[in-house]
Amino acid sequence: MIEFLTFESFISTEALIIFYYIGAVLIPIGLALSGKWLLRKIEVFDAAYKAGKEIMWESLSGKQKTKLGLAFIVGFMFMELFWRMLFEFLIAYLQIRDALLQASL
Repeated sequence: MIEFLTFESFISTEALIIFYYIGAVLIPIGLALSGKWLLRKIEVFDAAYKAGKEIMWESLSGKQKTKLGLAFIVGFMFMELFWRMLFEFLIAYLQIRDALLQASL
């Protein structure tokens, strides 16, 4: 236990994998919920959102709306990809550290 508290031993890759999946699910849900909360609590945001949404959807053609939806999906996929790459980097760091420690023994 003392090795964990003094950072002589690191969190295992299994813990990082668990945190990855928790974040991959909870971050998008949290962003959606906090956006809705902001729109409900701050009237200026709500009014601007409604006015902007109305103007935008009236001025866009069906093809442009489709492109906007695809851009949103691609943006979401890039966010998830970045999240995955961040955890891959952390896991690779721990594996490199373990390999170096094994080589020095």
